[in-house]
Amino acid sequence: MTVRSKTGAVLLGLLLAVAPVLTPPVQAAPVQTLTWTGNDDTTKYRSAPTEAVTGETTVVFENSAATGNTTGMPHTLTFDTTTEGYNHDVALNILASPFDTENGRHTTTVTLTAGKYRYFCTIPGHSTMVGELVVTGGGPVEDTTAPTVSASVTGGEGSATVTVTATDSGSGVGTVEYQIDGGAWTRYTAPVVVSTVGEHLARYRATDKAGNTSEPGSATFTVTEPSDEDVTAPTVTAQVSGQQDAGGNYVGPASVTLTATDDDSGVARIEYQVDGGAWTAYTQPVVVNTVGMHMVHYRATDNAGNTSAEQMAHIVVVAPPAEDTTPPTVTAAATGGDGSATVTVTATDAGSGVATIEYALDNGAWTRYTAPIVVTAPGSHTLRYRATDNKGNTAAEQSLAFTVEPGGTDGCPGSDTRATVVIGSDDTGVANTDTGNGCTISDLIAEHATYATHAAFVRHVQTVTDRLSAAGTLTARQAGTIVRAAARSGIGS
Repeated sequence: MTVRSKTGAVLLGLLLAVAPVLTPPVQAAPVQTLTWTGNDDTTKYRSAPTEAVTGETTVVFENSAATGNTTGMPHTLTFDTTTEGYNHDVALNILASPFDTENGRHTTTVTLTAGKYRYFCTIPGHSTMVGELVVTGGGPVEDTTAPTVSASVTGGEGSATVTVTATDSGSGVGTVEYQIDGGAWTRYTAPVVVSTVGEHLARYRATDKAGNTSEPGSATFTVTEPSDEDVTAPTVTAQVSGQQDAGGNYVGPASVTLTATDDDSGVARIEYQVDGGAWTAYTQPVVVNTVGMHMVHYRATDNAGNTSAEQMAHIVVVAPPAEDTTPPTVTAAATGGDGSATVTVTATDAGSGVATIEYALDNGAWTRYTAPIVVTAPGSHTLRYRATDNKGNTAAEQSLAFTVEPGGTDGCPGSDTRATVVIGSDDTGVANTDTGNGCTISDLIAEHATYATHAAFVRHVQTVTDRLSAAGTLTARQAGTIVRAAARSGIGS
């Protein structure tokens, strides 16, 4: 028994010694990191990538003090999942501000596929923060193969254009560089135009995102004296018009007018594309009236076949508000009554807003209401009132009856209480209303007082009517009618 026990222990030890050690598999790291940043600007992101490769991707969105946000303004990074013409397989919606729990820096992981993604900020008023990300095919995580790079030269008469193209099926192209006639290596971002007459040598190379650099390639070419050939594409611009709200959104239809100019062969055609649809010949302003966000791409071609770079106009259309057909709500209330009464008229309108309030006291004319009305003439009175909103809807006329009891100060005992203002035998037809203190308009005109001359009487009437017009008791037309009647009279002669 003892021997068997030792033998079993030895066998167990041998088995443990030769057993393989199992380790967890190493997880592949994301193929790339893409970073968006924001600051105090509501019209565009501070920085944003434009190109990427397929595969698992780390997305960093930072909107913090470090990226220039000094106000605490929030932004979102949202991937579009509805607009035609774009990839819809990434549902990303990150809200970031300097004061959130991540101090404005957020990181997440998504998987990108080949194609084009559209991203934007969803916060109202930030609707012009929008862009596109073009994703091309990626490769394996471990990349030891340098990019394939080539160059083509076009033109030569007057100038030559060197276009460098690089591809990398592994980690993707990182940088492309070029060198002209032995000069310094320069980062390639767009076709290089060489206009110096003579023979030239262009060298080029590319480095992928894994650090592999290709062997330099070369191309020789000659630039000759220029001729009158047109090699310049047209200039094309877009102008968007329509009613806009405070956030820059278009309320109802938006009209996009495209204009192109070409100083050489002239413009042959302008084309546009709405929301990734087919390219269409432009003949008249493009009307966009569907509620939502829209992208209008456009380009122009001249008669020599030169086509401008594709450009884009971003438009957000919102539904117009409902038409206002409801008049204001208007009320009136009287206070006091012992010696004088004060009438206050109030109007509200939830649609377009109140434009004017009017009132008529007793048999007086309609007068614009600007302040509470004080009535001191003893007796029963009726105040009619109404209001009109900014769309022209007028409320039905209403009335308020009230009484002023004797006891207040009557500035004009034995008032002239005729219904209209009469000067001599000339009835002006203007209502002889109470002006306060118990005095009517006729009391203030005082046609039976003594005046040195007729002109002095007319000047007195002019002064009285000017004051009553300023107070809103008379309209300018009514004041003119009374002054002309005074001028026709013989009072003061």
